[in-house]
Amino acid sequence: MVQSINLKALTTLASVVRRPYLAAPHVFVPTVSEINYQALRDQCGIKAVMFDKDNTLTAPYENTLHPRAQAGLQSAIDIFGQKNVAILSNSAGTDDDPGFVDGAEIEEALGIAVIKHSEKKPGGLGEVMAHFPNVEEPSELCMVGDRLLTDIVFGNLHGMLTVHVLPLCTGEENSKDNKVAKVVRAAENKFMYADWWGGRKTRSYTLGHKVWKGEEECPLILVEKKEEIGNVGEL
Repeated sequence: MVQSINLKALTTLASVVRRPYLAAPHVFVPTVSEINYQALRDQCGIKAVMFDKDNTLTAPYENTLHPRAQAGLQSAIDIFGQKNVAILSNSAGTDDDPGFVDGAEIEEALGIAVIKHSEKKPGGLGEVMAHFPNVEEPSELCMVGDRLLTDIVFGNLHGMLTVHVLPLCTGEENSKDNKVAKVVRAAENKFMYADWWGGRKTRSYTLGHKVWKGEEECPLILVEKKEEIGNVGEL
């Protein structure tokens, strides 16, 4: 599938330049399998979880769940229920997916819905809210993805709880990744996480969440996995 230009991301870029903390996630973990979904539901007021697809749940442009994401997706489904877990992709389910062909294949393969939306992240809030009838406000949603300027900015713009993950694939396994996305993702991560004053200052202004009061008070990273988080500024 060929992705069209993401006009919403381009128009939002000016806001991010003025307020770079919009791209700072509440939580960072290596993969979706290091998230404490029980705490998300029971202590953070979250009613539904959305995942990006490529390099978050699957290899780029593949419709098979990546082994490193299996435990996390299953945990989310077990805790929130299948109807409250969905994929929000900037390829499948958008106008780049005519006839919802790719979206239907992904739903069949992964067992969760792909949200249809005409405006790409960081747009599309209306279609997201319509997809989850039990969600009353965006703060009850958790957005999980590997892209700071789309997934995390989208969530932060609307008051969601945001979780950033590393891309699942590297090297040959990542050969199908969109070349522009690969370059931009690396630049995003270096800006946000490299050991320099700009990244540290940006992270210090991370937006608060309506319910979640921080990792110290309500841990969302599985304890035994914390030691696996390396220096992502080098990616």
